Amino acid sequence: MSDAAIPAVTPAIRELRERYAAFMDAHVYPNEAAFARGDDASQELIADVRRRAREAGLWAPHIGPEAGGTGQGFLAYAFLNEQIGRSYWGQLAFGCQAPDAGNGEILALAGTAEQKSAWLAPLVAGDVRSFFGMTEPEVSGADPTGLESRASEDGDAWLIDGHKWFSTGADGAAFGIVMAVTDPEAPPRERMSLIVVPADTPGVEVVRRIEVFGHDGRGWDSHCEVRLSGVRVPLANTLGKRGDGFRLAQLRLGPGRIHHAMRWIGQMQRAFDLMCARSLERTAFGEPLAEKGAVQTWIADSAAQITACRLMTLAAAGKIDRGEDARVAISLIKHFAAAALHDVIDRAIQVHGALGVSGDSPLAAMYLGARHARILDGPDEVHRMVVARRILERYRSGDGWSFE
Repeated sequence: MSDAAIPAVTPAIRELRERYAAFMDAHVYPNEAAFARGDDASQELIADVRRRAREAGLWAPHIGPEAGGTGQGFLAYAFLNEQIGRSYWGQLAFGCQAPDAGNGEILALAGTAEQKSAWLAPLVAGDVRSFFGMTEPEVSGADPTGLESRASEDGDAWLIDGHKWFSTGADGAAFGIVMAVTDPEAPPRERMSLIVVPADTPGVEVVRRIEVFGHDGRGWDSHCEVRLSGVRVPLANTLGKRGDGFRLAQLRLGPGRIHHAMRWIGQMQRAFDLMCARSLERTAFGEPLAEKGAVQTWIADSAAQITACRLMTLAAAGKIDRGEDARVAISLIKHFAAAALHDVIDRAIQVHGALGVSGDSPLAAMYLGARHARILDGPDEVHRMVVARRILERYRSGDGWSFE
């Protein structure tokens, strides 16, 4: 990778990142335990923190001012996420939580003026929440061309029947973006469309919140099973053109994967800070843990992985901002960062001992999220396959592969 491919943080973005860091110190870290309780008081506290973020001019950094956010492009967002991503609650505090961030981006990209007014504006403002209905329990989530949900034309409307799960945030969402087959005889990647479905439409049923590692979530972080039975919505609710669903979903999921990687870097850096501090303050067998060879190896390996992830993510974000093809870069960082996230947090827990798996440390919750990271937005194995196939295509054509 050439030096030109690794963007540097500008003074203006550095100053902005420091503002996010100060906000996290003042309003997010001290309230993490309270946020996690999920009761009425915690909801009021979260609402207050989000109000403060708006007043501070730090709201919705994932999307530009033309859509109601404060974003300055993908690269700037990558740098900011080194702070936002350090806490699970950071993205909610600043209005850039999944799946709302990705849904907002796809509405901004493919929505009509009417769709943006009806759904994008209140979503970015934080007045409503949304869900993304793609994954289905009956088919492999790694191959969306096999989705079975159907939408058929009935006059000026779609009639939708389908079964979705892991639809994050469906519990309490105002609308969902649902992926359904609209042209079953078309080529696999042209069969599906994305359709906006208001959650109060007759036939939309949130069946349950799915337990993930023993937790079923609430509201924005719930993972829901959703059934759609004879759901009728206007044809005008279609995002983009009929048959554009697969293409638009990939445009949404690509940036979404980078969003995850950006936050994971923040998580890794926080775990690294905790590991180093603990190794210096904790003594065993007559000396600080920092003097143990194994701990020094963990620190060095973690520093290398974090540095590699950071540079890969910044390079991918730079490609996206320049309008270049970033598909290989996105798949590389998605599977590499997911594994690194697990490794760094795991080492930090080991240095902390029993404290690391207790509720007195943020590491236990971070560890559960790290295991989930290897599956969400495509399992690591699929991303490795994508990378290898694209590289081999270049060699078959006689071009070879460039690392610039």
